[in-house]
Amino acid sequence: MRVRALIRFAGPLIAIAYAIAWVMLWPTEQPYWVLPFGLRFGALLLTRTRDWFWILGAEIAASALCEWRSGLPIGGAGFVLGDTPEPLMVAASLWLLRRAHLHASLNTPEDVARLLLSAMVTATVATAGNAAMMASLHPAAPVEMLGTTFGSDLLGNYLGVLLVVPVMVLAFRERPTQTALAELLLDGLLVMLPSLAILITLAEYSPQPQFARVLSLAPVLFFAFRHGWRGAGLAMLITSVGLNVTEDMIGRGAPTAAAHLFLAVAGTGTLMLGAATDALRRSSERVAQQNTHLAAANQRLDQLARQLRDAARGNLQAEESLRRHMASELHDELGQNLTAIQTHLKLAQNRLGNAGLDDIGSAINGIAGHMRRALHKMLDSLRPSVLDEFGLIRALDEGPIRDMLTAAGIHYVTDLRGEPRLLDDDTLTAIYRVVQESATNVVRHSGAREMRLRLRIGLRDAGPVAVLDIRDDGHGLPATPRPARTDGGGRGLQGMSDRITALGGVFRIVPEPIGLHLRVLLRSTSIGTNIGNFPIAGS
Repeated sequence: MRVRALIRFAGPLIAIAYAIAWVMLWPTEQPYWVLPFGLRFGALLLTRTRDWFWILGAEIAASALCEWRSGLPIGGAGFVLGDTPEPLMVAASLWLLRRAHLHASLNTPEDVARLLLSAMVTATVATAGNAAMMASLHPAAPVEMLGTTFGSDLLGNYLGVLLVVPVMVLAFRERPTQTALAELLLDGLLVMLPSLAILITLAEYSPQPQFARVLSLAPVLFFAFRHGWRGAGLAMLITSVGLNVTEDMIGRGAPTAAAHLFLAVAGTGTLMLGAATDALRRSSERVAQQNTHLAAANQRLDQLARQLRDAARGNLQAEESLRRHMASELHDELGQNLTAIQTHLKLAQNRLGNAGLDDIGSAINGIAGHMRRALHKMLDSLRPSVLDEFGLIRALDEGPIRDMLTAAGIHYVTDLRGEPRLLDDDTLTAIYRVVQESATNVVRHSGAREMRLRLRIGLRDAGPVAVLDIRDDGHGLPATPRPARTDGGGRGLQGMSDRITALGGVFRIVPEPIGLHLRVLLRSTSIGTNIGNFPIAGS
């Protein structure tokens, strides 16, 4: 009910408040400095159009009261022609400007420029209307006097809007936070009051009073940088009042047109500067918030990447465990059975000879030997026993990889340095698998005559590191990638990349004019026991 009552009586309440403010600002009206015009502009800009009737009526009543108290003659036609046209012209201009999307905002330099341009247009329309009315009422008035009056009224009306409207927008539309308001009041006490004292002193004793006007701009700039357009608007209003009061106190009369023109130009610039400062501050805050969100998103992505790497590492470990189990079962079952077959065949060799079946015994023995060699190759593919028996360095330099390349007529050059005991089992297996798959690809597809292997193992700041470099002088990568193998073997380069990525390493194919060049970087997650500091040998 209270809210409805306030809405119902909003128009009369606005009219009363406006009339009081108009009466209070009436004494300030003087050439080049018309604060009531700014009050009218701000009130019509901030209120609803349906409340304009109350505002215009309150202004006419307050103007009549002020003129009656001042002893001015109030005539019906003279009052109507003198005080009524200007409010109506301002209201008509603002109605059109508001339909063109003018709104009471000073948050951005564009809003400030739009508002000040609207103020200039409205002031020009109102001043031109008054000048036309004056010319019609006083046709004998000199043109020079009409031009001077037009210029002074235009400057005063614009300056009134520039000084009053930002304060009204601050008070009724875009109020600062309590913290910002406390800082603004504190700076007003610490900066503005001493500045006004210095201004009064300079204006009274300085032989060049324009220096005081220039120095008065310093606190306004401070407030614009410190508090944005709110600080600039308040500082300009206080400085303007201070200049007028100072000139009146020292007996120099009202400030000249040059002084007010300086205030208009300085006020326009500082208000734009304050809005730009606010926009920059908001932009910085948004960037900081976005950086915070990005940091949180990156943290979540890093966590997800760690989880994916852990899952991939677990899959590799499970795969290697399954390979080890299958190799053990094949070795124990199929290997023992092949040994038993060959043993029984050897025992039955004489009996087969007596029966004239030597060729059958030889064929069975050859088949068993072929099966044993195939079994050894399969076991080496599932789990390289040479890696467990000889270690990584000897397995790469002297093991089945060299035998395979040598049998294919490919020169194998190794440069292996470092301590493999620094690396965990997953990393050791990954290095051997990558070299093994590379050698297989070289033999089957590259047509190379030489394969070079370079390995460095040691400690860096982040822990144990292995750097692997493999290159050949073959045909390089084909124009179209080969399909993945389905015979139980690896998947070529993609399989190597997946294995390295699963361990958090880096797998790169280096462009070369001839052959294929691979680089692998692996960081081990653990260090073997009783291992000292082993620097990376070579570079």
